Amino acid sequence: MIHQTAIIDPSANIADNVSIGPYSVIEAEVEIGEGTEIAPHVVIKGPTTIGKDNRIFQFASIGEQPQDLKYAGQKTRLEIGDRNTIREYVTLNRGTVEDRGVTTIGNDNLFMTSCHVAHDCVIGDHVILANAVALAGHVRVDDYAILGGYSTVHQFTRIGAHSFSGFATAIDRDILPFFTVAGNRARAVGINKEGLKRRDFSPESIKALQNAFKLLVKSPIAHKDAMNRVEELAGEFVEVKQLFDFIESSERGWIR
Repeated sequence: MIHQTAIIDPSANIADNVSIGPYSVIEAEVEIGEGTEIAPHVVIKGPTTIGKDNRIFQFASIGEQPQDLKYAGQKTRLEIGDRNTIREYVTLNRGTVEDRGVTTIGNDNLFMTSCHVAHDCVIGDHVILANAVALAGHVRVDDYAILGGYSTVHQFTRIGAHSFSGFATAIDRDILPFFTVAGNRARAVGINKEGLKRRDFSPESIKALQNAFKLLVKSPIAHKDAMNRVEELAGEFVEVKQLFDFIESSERGWIR
């Protein structure tokens, strides 16, 4: 299942049923789990760990050194989970010693063509990065978030769970869980109502999140008063509690 033209370092740890296409390069300190399919002309550098049943399409660059001028050859890592789809020209870089030293990709994610995930990013599960999305270093993307094509994300920004960004959105602060943002610079335009419906959130929870959005973004009342009312909703709905806790922990500030 490994093409004769593929170049594989003898020290690479590759499961028996991994397929590797023509002219792909697998360097030292790379581990690839069973069932993973690697197309032609893929380059994977170590230290990189790739889990089971991933699909990596042609011309992807996996585990390259970080694009950080402070990087001086330190041994850092990239860790990829299971069942991810990594399309053409995607670049996933290793971490830096200034952070955790590792870039982390979870499970069941889709990285569409020409996405870039920079050093020290943390990607959760079931995330979709559409075509040409670019994440700067130290970005965290929580579960089920979707970033629309050509969206760009500033370093040290957090993208909340179940959030959504429109096409070509410039994201310079945190996106709250369940929110939809759009524009350059990004503005909050509502909650991700259709996405929540597709994931079987209850009508009551969706309504509570809409009320929280109105209090936080649309209401003329003072922010402190709005947060007090959101905290009351959080006592009834776990989703609003997740939203409230995210705001309390936000370090960059969040998009209104």
